[in-house]
This record gives sequence, structure tokens and C-alpha cells, in this order.
Amino acid sequence: MATDPTRRAAVLVLRSAAAGLTATMGAIHLALWADGYRDLATIGSLFLLNGVLGCLLAVALLLTPYRGLAPVATVTALFTAGTLGALFLSLTTGLFGFEESVDAELVRPTIAVEAADVLVLTTLTVAVLSHGHRRRHPGGHRE
Repeated sequence: MATDPTRRAAVLVLRSAAAGLTATMGAIHLALWADGYRDLATIGSLFLLNGVLGCLLAVALLLTPYRGLAPVATVTALFTAGTLGALFLSLTTGLFGFEESVDAELVRPTIAVEAADVLVLTTLTVAVLSHGHRRRHPGGHRE
């Protein structure tokens, strides 16, 4: 079992990695929006929204107090998974009339960043929630 300082260090590493990956996802979407995706109907607005929300969620991951971290990490994981799902739809069947190519700029890095982010965010959520749900023994100490 990890000691409290070890647990805090692990959560800090996970929190930092998740914020970095989430910010990277947002930055990718903002860069692609600026490079021309802004001219695409519906998709352009969604790229801008994704970029802004990604950056805001990254800041929230860093600034949220520990007690509120699990819900923020969960929402961010779901947002990132939804973004990754939308990318896969655009690569396969198309999304809002837009079909993406796996050879397009930043598609492969985006898949890697978003998949890693979902994994890190899920691990962070489990780590935070498991800390609060460990059983207490008589006398007040935790298992």
C-alpha cells in the first residue's frame, strides 16, 4: 500500500500528465482551426469549441482542489473520449458531411494524445476515488 506522500506524488504526476495531454489536445484543435478547419461548416465551430474547452479543462485539472478532482477528471476523460470517437467517425463514415484522412496533418498524433489522455485521466480518477473509499479500522486508521 502506498504511503500518503507517495500517493500524493503519484496523483500529482497523473494530474500534471493529464493536464498536459488535455492542453495538447486543445492546442492541436486550435492550431487546425487556425490552419483552415475554421472554414468548414459545423466542424470549424466544433474545433474551436474543442480547443477552448480542452484548454479550460487542462487548467481545471491543475487548479481543482483534491476533493473535487475526481469529477473534473471524469468529465475531462469523457470529453476526450468523445473527441476521439468523433475523430474515428470522421475517419470512417464521416461526421457532419466531413471525412478526414488518416494521412491528414496531426491525425496520428491526435489519436496518440487523446488515447493516452483517456488512460491517464481514468487512472487519475480511480486513484483519487480509491483513496477516499479505503475502509477505516476501529481507531481511525485506514487500510
